[in-house]
Order: sequence, then C-alpha cells, then structure tokens
Amino acid sequence: MRPLRNLREGRLERSLSLLTAAGALITAAEIYLEHDRASFGNRVMWWPVVLGPVGAAAGVAGFASERAAHTVLPFASALIIANGLQGTWLHVRGIARKPGGWEMARYNIELGPPLFAPLLVTMVGGMGLLAAVLRRER
Repeated sequence: MRPLRNLREGRLERSLSLLTAAGALITAAEIYLEHDRASFGNRVMWWPVVLGPVGAAAGVAGFASERAAHTVLPFASALIIANGLQGTWLHVRGIARKPGGWEMARYNIELGPPLFAPLLVTMVGGMGLLAAVLRRER
C-alpha cells in the first residue's frame, strides 16, 4: 500500500502540510473564542488569531507546491512557534498577576489564562516545520 510505504519512508510533506493548515484554523477559532471572552484586553491577543489563517494558507500552499513547502510553510510555522512561546510566557505572567499568584497556583491555573493552550499553537507550528523537512509523497 502506497500510504504505508510513504509513512515508512518519511514521505509526509503534503499530508502534514494539510494537517498544519487544518490545525491552524481550528486553533485560531478556539483562540478567538477564548480571547473574545477576555474582551481582547491586550492587543497581543489578536496575533494568534491573525496567524491562524496565515498558517492555514501556508499549509495549503505547502500541499500544492513543493517550493512553498520549503519556503512559505517554514517561515509561517516559525512565526506561529514564536507566538506560541510568547503566549506561554504571557499566560504564565497572567496567572502570576492574579490575586495570590503562584502561591494559589491550583486555583489560579484553573481560573486564569489556560497555561498549556499556547503550547498547542506551538505544536501546530512544529508540524509545519516538520512537514518542510520531510520528503514529498510520491
């Protein structure tokens, strides 16, 4: 079977490009809903919402074109990773700023900004970088 052979040979560039596109859109939609709930209190909250469609477009381009998979997709993915790491820092800081800070970690992690959510964004960017280094399916 060709799909299994592609998997064994590390030929997943197109498939992982499409998964990156889908992950970027789904994640951006979820981030929009969560940040809207927080009334977009900080302008930086818009960045992952904007980068979602950028990642999706880059993923589709990487699926359609081998050249885009090696240029546009890794660039967009690196931006998404950087934003995910920045979001992790901002969420850690947001938890620390809640009354009681890290001394009331269990309470503030449950009710504050989601601690691990930005790392999911980082994972979507990581999928895009991985797609860029894998071989193209036959």
